[in-house]
Amino acid sequence: MIYEMYRDSLASRDAFGFGFIFSGEWEPVKERFGALTFIYGTVISSLIALIIALPVSIGIAIFLSELAPNIIKTSFSFLIEILAAIPSIIYGFWGIFVLAPFMRLSFQPFLQSTFGWLPLFQGTPIGVGLLTAGIILAIMITPIISAISRDVLKAIPKSQREAAYALGATRWEAIKMALLNAKSGILGATVLGLGRAVGETMAVTMVIGNRSQIKASLFEPAYSMASVIANEFAEASGHLHISSLIEVGLILFAVTFIINSFARLLIYSVTKKSDIR
Repeated sequence: MIYEMYRDSLASRDAFGFGFIFSGEWEPVKERFGALTFIYGTVISSLIALIIALPVSIGIAIFLSELAPNIIKTSFSFLIEILAAIPSIIYGFWGIFVLAPFMRLSFQPFLQSTFGWLPLFQGTPIGVGLLTAGIILAIMITPIISAISRDVLKAIPKSQREAAYALGATRWEAIKMALLNAKSGILGATVLGLGRAVGETMAVTMVIGNRSQIKASLFEPAYSMASVIANEFAEASGHLHISSLIEVGLILFAVTFIINSFARLLIYSVTKKSDIR
């Protein structure tokens, strides 16, 4: 796959070189292409997703591994994990018909009236945009981070918890100790969730607005690397246009591969320590 994308992006690499990554120009008619706006949309929407999903996911993991009774733990775990089985296109439809109107009529006006002095919350509330895409991604990556963080917390030996209680630690102090011991695994789960957010296509395509621009406001439409490929590849006319889209895919592939490999190594380091104990 890497070889095919590298070979088919040759025309784009020869035409633009490394400037392709740093150029925000995307004009198929003039055959001028750059990936900066798509990288920006991918990074910002993924960061929004992490900011929302990480505290929620850690709270869910603590509840399921440390606090919940068995009957609630089983049912709640099933409800959380079933979110991961919902196709991304369904999230996209929900985003268009439910989340986007709510954002346009209620949430974005509230943010604008409260924090409108910040550039992040200025502009016209239109429902779709970076913030809506980030919220969709947060919902999609929460099951991944929650499930892995829960398993990492469960991997901590009971003897450590019992030792903490024997030394006079409260329940919350014992949980804090468990979180400190599991921080590498939780970081790995977070990075793995980031990898899912970076590569998500259909749900983001349907709610991000699909406009090649870089704006400070989170209300503004944007474009991600995955969404521009989904939108334009079938209708791309011209060898250079197709080659540029393939180079965007190559960049996306490389970023996702590095993120997921790093996350797997972090999680493996924690589970290996658990196996040794």
